[in-house]
Amino acid sequence: MASKLDNTNTESFDDGVPVALEDRAPGELRGAGARSPLFWKTMLVAMALMWGFSFCMMKDVLDALPPYLLLACRFLIAALIMLALFFRRIRTHFNRTYIVAGLLMGTSLWAAYVLQTVGLVDTTAGKSAFLTGTYCVLVPFIGHAVMGEKLTRYNLGAAFLCLAGIAFVALDSLTVGKGDLLTLAGAVFFAIEIVIAAKFGRNLDVNAITFWMFLVVAVLCVAGWLLTEQTPPLATFTPSLVGTVLFLAVICTCAGMLVQNLGLAHVPSSTGSLLLSLESPSGVLFSVLLGGEVLTGRLLFGFALIFLSVVLSETHFAFLRRK
Repeated sequence: MASKLDNTNTESFDDGVPVALEDRAPGELRGAGARSPLFWKTMLVAMALMWGFSFCMMKDVLDALPPYLLLACRFLIAALIMLALFFRRIRTHFNRTYIVAGLLMGTSLWAAYVLQTVGLVDTTAGKSAFLTGTYCVLVPFIGHAVMGEKLTRYNLGAAFLCLAGIAFVALDSLTVGKGDLLTLAGAVFFAIEIVIAAKFGRNLDVNAITFWMFLVVAVLCVAGWLLTEQTPPLATFTPSLVGTVLFLAVICTCAGMLVQNLGLAHVPSSTGSLLLSLESPSGVLFSVLLGGEVLTGRLLFGFALIFLSVVLSETHFAFLRRK
């Protein structure tokens, strides 16, 4: 992208520095070089499938690496990549506004990933994928609490559907596993991070705040690793393990979140959220195909209810009312 921005596709915000409209979070205006909505929809689906696949990979990596160390590797590598790619933008927007945004987003994302990753140790990849996906339903409620967004009957109906689905997925003989609870708590923080990102992303350079978000998560995870975990022996880091960690860092973390932010700037947010929710069923699919997980009728029914709650929350079943 050219370093000089003309007045037709830039706008000044809190720090007085021009930000290209195509670099902002959800909005109607597009840069002259923006690709078609169909391209970004395809990219969002691709990343949702990739994230679903990553649940199986994380499950295997956690057998060798402790959670904080794995997350520290993922986000430190992602932050370094963002710094290398967008150094000029990060330097241009090096101010209090961007650092505060990164701190708030990064702290929320750190809590979400830690809870999800630690929870994955005590639950299955399929359960983790679907329980994490409940953040799509939680976002309207947190948005109402934080930004005063209006709640609708569709939000409430989706919440009840989601709770029923969670009961079928997570309750075994009226018991809830530790991993299930941690994963659900992680979903709450994912929803909080999305609301915060929406609040700041409309006015700030998405690439710059994404870097600060990655850096905050990386620093917190390094601290957690050094204070609470033991470093595995060097022999643990086999070429296969290193390759998997690099895949999670480069593709699933850095590229995935960047594509998500850019994609949501080119398609309606409801459409984008629905496409991203495909992460959940794809996670179950890959865990069944690759992880040997048994898909029982009870789990399948619970997954279906959760997915329906996501569809109701994001589309209001409008496609059923079209003539």
